[in-house]
Amino acid sequence: MRPQSAEVRTVVLLSLGFGLVGIDRFLISTMYPVIARDLHLNYSDIGLITGALAIAWGISALFMGNLSDRIGRRRVLTISLIVFSLLIGASGLATGLLSLIAVRVVMGFADGAYTPVSIAGTLAASPAGRRGLNIGIQQMMLPLFGLGLAPLFVAGVLRFIEWRLVFLIFLIPGLLLAFWVWRTIPNVATPSNSKPRQSWSDWKTVLSYSNVRVAALLMLCWLTCLITTSAFMPNYLVDHLRLAPGQMGIVMSAIGLGASAGTLLLPWLSDKVGRKPVMALSSIGVLVSLLLLANTGDSVVILFTFLFFVHFFNNALIALTVGPLCIEAVPASLMATASGLVIAVGELFGGGLAPVIVGRVAQRFGIEHVLWLPIVVMGAGFLLCLAIKNSQLGAPLASEQA
Repeated sequence: MRPQSAEVRTVVLLSLGFGLVGIDRFLISTMYPVIARDLHLNYSDIGLITGALAIAWGISALFMGNLSDRIGRRRVLTISLIVFSLLIGASGLATGLLSLIAVRVVMGFADGAYTPVSIAGTLAASPAGRRGLNIGIQQMMLPLFGLGLAPLFVAGVLRFIEWRLVFLIFLIPGLLLAFWVWRTIPNVATPSNSKPRQSWSDWKTVLSYSNVRVAALLMLCWLTCLITTSAFMPNYLVDHLRLAPGQMGIVMSAIGLGASAGTLLLPWLSDKVGRKPVMALSSIGVLVSLLLLANTGDSVVILFTFLFFVHFFNNALIALTVGPLCIEAVPASLMATASGLVIAVGELFGGGLAPVIVGRVAQRFGIEHVLWLPIVVMGAGFLLCLAIKNSQLGAPLASEQA
């Protein structure tokens, strides 16, 4: 297979897989107002469900990213695709809070296993001058599918079928994709004649790089913004601003559409001008957009616009942080380990703890206060961006230098 053909096939397959991860994770968000009424859930419960999946995602990314660097990517990718395809259908079987949390936790382990391994696979298949572009394409699929198309899809199909049946629609596409990933993706791993490695030693090694440490803290900030807005904005729009469900679906689609556009364009721009300036300016863009969003009334157009730009910048920051920023800093044999560690810190605290805190705040003080935590952490994110050390654009990965 020609190198460019292998690159295209790898990016397409891993991108489609990440799109299914997006549906897996965020399909439920648009249905929270309906599910909450049916299962008698409150804002704190929504925070717990969202946080439980994120914590499982982070733990899985930490261990499975490192495992894939040692046993190969293909097996981890295929098994994770099969598991989360089966579990997305099981979400519709939940009868209450505990069963829904249990299903989402197992889904989180599968999603978390897929994420760092797919990122490492995408960058490993990419030539130096297209790393930002290709990781942007791959990372774009999660918000496009999960946060852009899914809200519109849900708003349409809920008129005709029960929410429990919506989850079953995506079972077969996931299993088919798992088959093609197994057939196509090379099983890259540590050579069998190399010295055995321990996970703790690998994590210590990647943490010795400054950009990895900064990236882990940045991921906490970006995920606090992503998870808080995606999980609580439907209720914010319906309960606080009194939008109709159809209007809410339109506004919520701004998250996915904005994130998709930003994740494609800004990492590509960083290939040209550097990671640090793009990330610093993007963090300012998120902060300003959040402040404007928090002071907007019930205009669907204005809400859509500000929410679009929040995620236009924020998801580009996520793609750059888990991809080029940390992976270009470490040896190629530790790419998934570095990405997994960064994802773990972000998910455990930004994805896991933040929605629990925001859910409690919303339950006690009102849903109208859910945007203030993302605003605070985005200010911290801008300051952290100033500590990034710019890598040499177009430099080969460590294994390519050897």
